[in-house]
Amino acid sequence: MTQVLVEDDTVALLGEAPRWHVGERQLYWVDIAASALHRYDPLTGKRDTRTFAEPVGCFAFVRSGGFVLGMREGFALLDDWASDPVPFGTPILRGLSDLRLNDGRTDSIGRFWAGSYDGQKTGRAALYRLSGEGTVDKVVGDMMTSNGAAFSPDGRTFYHADTPTHAIRQFPYDPETAQLGEGRIFHQFPAGRGRPDGGSVDAEGCYWSALYDGGRVVRLSPAGDILREIALPVSRPTMIAFGGDDLCTAFVTSARQGLSPEELLAQPLAGALFSFRVDVPGLPEVDFVLR
Repeated sequence: MTQVLVEDDTVALLGEAPRWHVGERQLYWVDIAASALHRYDPLTGKRDTRTFAEPVGCFAFVRSGGFVLGMREGFALLDDWASDPVPFGTPILRGLSDLRLNDGRTDSIGRFWAGSYDGQKTGRAALYRLSGEGTVDKVVGDMMTSNGAAFSPDGRTFYHADTPTHAIRQFPYDPETAQLGEGRIFHQFPAGRGRPDGGSVDAEGCYWSALYDGGRVVRLSPAGDILREIALPVSRPTMIAFGGDDLCTAFVTSARQGLSPEELLAQPLAGALFSFRVDVPGLPEVDFVLR
């Protein structure tokens, strides 16, 4: 039986986007509802927090240093931990108060793929591609909650979920041209047992998904079959990513936002950061490349 540890019990309203920085040997993640970016050292247990004027839904490390942030109106660059965000690229969501950027991943060439969240669930969410020059292109539209962005080890398969559909989709991808091929259903989860939120791919090409309102994370084979399920002490895990020196520690963020008082009483760790060990390492995060 897999031992799930409470890595950090400082609960988040909407924890998301855990990312391991190999050089710093630290984990970063966000609390979207608190407009916060956290930095955590597993060896010492020390956690630092930055708060911003608007939510950070996703981010990536920049190869030259700092971060690219997916925020409420669009993208921004953060030169270092102490600096202020500077808008980067077109503010694609300006004036759309019910939308914000939500989940993203960098491809093997260093472009950032990030999607949006539609608070009204009217199908206005979309998946965008941000280049190192600051060009923002809309790639897929007509969604409600863009989530689960991840790439295969060879960079030629893209995984993505529109969470309310309970489906993870798989796309062939050409990193040289940045073009997605025709998508197909990779795995369809049944209603009532959790919805696919954030995901990551391991070194064997298996896709791990956190099931929001499902209380667990699952490992799916490259063919889309469930190979493993890890139960968590909270109902709303939001994303899984890998870290540690061997990339064999799985870190899972979670949420407490929207839970009833009775549910919060039953799961006091809702919003905490969890970890467990895996046999197959994850993939290191690819840096965003400014050009």
